[in-house]
Amino acid sequence: MTDFLVIVALAALGAAVVGLLAAPAVRVLRRRSVALSLFAVAALAVAAMAAGTVAVAQAMFLSGHDLGVVMAVVGVSGVVSLAAALLFGRRIAKGSRELARSARTVGSEGGFVAPAEPPTVELAALSRALEETSGRLSAARERERAMDTARRELIAGISHDLRTPLAGLRAMAEALEDGVAEDTGRYHSRMRVEVDRLAAMVDDLFELSRIQAGALALTFSRVSVYDLVDDALAGARPLARASGVRLVDGGVAPLPVRVDAQQMTRVLGNLLVNAIRATPADGTVAVSARPEGGRVVLAVQDSCGGIPPEDLPRVFDTGWRGAPARTPRSPILGLSPGTGGAPLGEGGTGAGLGLAIVRGIVEAHDGRATVRNAGAGCRFEVELPAADGR
Repeated sequence: MTDFLVIVALAALGAAVVGLLAAPAVRVLRRRSVALSLFAVAALAVAAMAAGTVAVAQAMFLSGHDLGVVMAVVGVSGVVSLAAALLFGRRIAKGSRELARSARTVGSEGGFVAPAEPPTVELAALSRALEETSGRLSAARERERAMDTARRELIAGISHDLRTPLAGLRAMAEALEDGVAEDTGRYHSRMRVEVDRLAAMVDDLFELSRIQAGALALTFSRVSVYDLVDDALAGARPLARASGVRLVDGGVAPLPVRVDAQQMTRVLGNLLVNAIRATPADGTVAVSARPEGGRVVLAVQDSCGGIPPEDLPRVFDTGWRGAPARTPRSPILGLSPGTGGAPLGEGGTGAGLGLAIVRGIVEAHDGRATVRNAGAGCRFEVELPAADGR
């Protein structure tokens, strides 16, 4: 047992001496290629093994022939080990270079081009991580482009919609100033309408900015869906009568929900006025509410003739109108400002904000707003969590 411990100690001593001598080389190779580093590690292992073997052989007083045999075995094993280390190191280095070239494609237009076969599990994991990162960057770039497009469309739409009331206000103000207005009361009333339109547009912009900034303050209370729909219908009836559109109760159950009643009334008002203005005279707009899997689904069905399928995903986008920009109709007196509008996707101000506000408010309630073509028109649905304790 003592001889065995001596042999182990001599082998460890020889290996330790080689390790101490190789320490500076390890420090020098820190920033070298992975192939050279792997070769150095293999060379260190072979040298340590050889040193330990020689130390043990000398202590055992082997004959010259036996010592030669031992050293030959050690030498051949070392050469084979170093050759294998060099081969594997070059293969790993090649894979690293390929992955580095592929990494330059992260976030590019063509997407990440992964290496064909990474040589190690770690490089394969890194390749997958880069591929996922590239996908997220591409998605973020697409979202940024969509937002930039929506922003440009919104600015163009707002600029167009501001021009009409401002031009009218200027013309009426000049007419009053020059004393050529025969019916000053009518001019004043018309100016008030145009100012209300501008104020509604500013209110919608402010509301949308709060929604997008996550600063929309909600005051939740338990209310009945029937009451919400009734309030929204009361606000939309003047426009429905003026447009010759019938408002129909499609089955509204008194289902309880926990929402901000004022904001949710605005949502329903936007959807109703949007539907009324998109529906031709003698058309019908129906409102319904139903329970569905622990949720409450509010639906507004119009008779607009439908939305092109390629436009459906953009209906709730900021500034989207679904038709070329045109002069909006004047608001109906008595209709609360900022409540929806036509053409499809256009708010009551004509700025294309109504449905974007709908989506923002609904999502702030942990709900979901959707649209699809159904029957002779479109069906907008708002899905909300049902109040607890139903």
